Amino acid sequence: MKRPSTLVYVTLLLALFSCSPWTVWSSSLCHEVNSEVARPHSVSITDFGAVGDGVTLNTKAFQNAIFYLNSFSDKGGAKLFVPAGQWLTGSFDLISHLTLSLDKDAVILGSNNTDDWPVVDPLPSYGRGRELPGGRHKSLIYGRNLTDVVITGNNGTIDGQGSIWWSRFQNKTLNYTRPHLVELMNSTGIHIANLTFMNSPFWTIHPVYCSHVTVQNVTILAPLSSPNTDGIDPDSSDNVCIEDCYISTGDDLISIKSGWDEYGISFGRPSTNIIIHRLVGQTTSAGIAIGSEMSGGVSEVHAEDIQIFDSRSAIRIKTSPGRGGYIRNVYIANLTLANVDIAIRFSGLYGEHPDDAYDPDALPVIERITVTDVIGENVNRAGLLQGIQGDHFVNICLLNITLSVSKKVPWNCSYVKGYSDLVSPEICEPLKERIFPEHSSDCYYLSNSLKSSSNRNKGGWLMSW
Repeated sequence: MKRPSTLVYVTLLLALFSCSPWTVWSSSLCHEVNSEVARPHSVSITDFGAVGDGVTLNTKAFQNAIFYLNSFSDKGGAKLFVPAGQWLTGSFDLISHLTLSLDKDAVILGSNNTDDWPVVDPLPSYGRGRELPGGRHKSLIYGRNLTDVVITGNNGTIDGQGSIWWSRFQNKTLNYTRPHLVELMNSTGIHIANLTFMNSPFWTIHPVYCSHVTVQNVTILAPLSSPNTDGIDPDSSDNVCIEDCYISTGDDLISIKSGWDEYGISFGRPSTNIIIHRLVGQTTSAGIAIGSEMSGGVSEVHAEDIQIFDSRSAIRIKTSPGRGGYIRNVYIANLTLANVDIAIRFSGLYGEHPDDAYDPDALPVIERITVTDVIGENVNRAGLLQGIQGDHFVNICLLNITLSVSKKVPWNCSYVKGYSDLVSPEICEPLKERIFPEHSSDCYYLSNSLKSSSNRNKGGWLMSW
């Protein structure tokens, strides 16, 4: 593919600056959350003997500090401050009503000793570790059954030092599934903001079985060659808002999940009410993905103002026979793409299964997916939309899409049905029937979007959970 024009690079540079943590935004789709909420009790990690030389292991200091602060959880909560320095540590658990706050020059470093990352039980909605049967390593920063947790800082850094884990994965010497950088389970009222996350061993930020999660103004970085270093993966979680983020990693920037095959079907907790707003990034995979682990269902996803460059795909839906579940009511709008291989991709035969007990007749339901207002330069293929034979993806609606495409056959569509208007290059046959005037009601959120477009242009469009 040709290099993007200077105009495209200028546009992307402006977008990058607009996603910086110090930018003050004029509008937000997230509920207002104060990351500097006052806590009546505050301590520094140095009060517990921590040494910020990048060499001394501080796991016990973090554990002891949080154990001490737990006594204040019913007294207004507490704050653990991490000052400037490099603070090496293994996994540690958070508590409710806690703020973990990093100085701008603070770096929390994940230990290179895998023994400092304990093994925990697999998630019930997965039935086993995602990579290997059995348990999985605990994330560097971990918590379960929590309420009111803030992880923040003046753009301080949390670095998982994941290269040792990537090598073990690539060399097939793992004994258990790799750890995430941050994982919170069965928790509510989570706010993560104003930080840089780097070099996660596996997925970077993983809220699972959570409610009311906000991730704002974060930068997530990992080498493009690093395996499965997803940025943010809401998993069987609801009321999640992700806003004003820059992500560059070796896998999906954001991937919405809800469990794996028969285990996800049995657990039955969907991901729903997911807002993604002002995302900028690049990846060797997808900008925004849904699946492939989506067996508990995914619905009510709204993503707007997305800029993806130098990436394999911008939007991707991944599923397979045996997944069951559903993906429905997805609205994605205002995308700017540059140097992207495939703009929109649906994969109906994607991914492996946890074991041989999955039901191949458990077919996913994929319906009411709307993508609108997309521009792209130096795109290789406009769309590769592959459903499942006997299980068509339906009510796929594409509107106001203009892509500069190099492929002679820009769209490849099979086992999908839907509608389109104002799409260039010309759309594939299964989506050629026009949206207007008869099918706008078949397209998720489209009538609402058109009604509110004049308000958006005035800068005041707010959504609620």
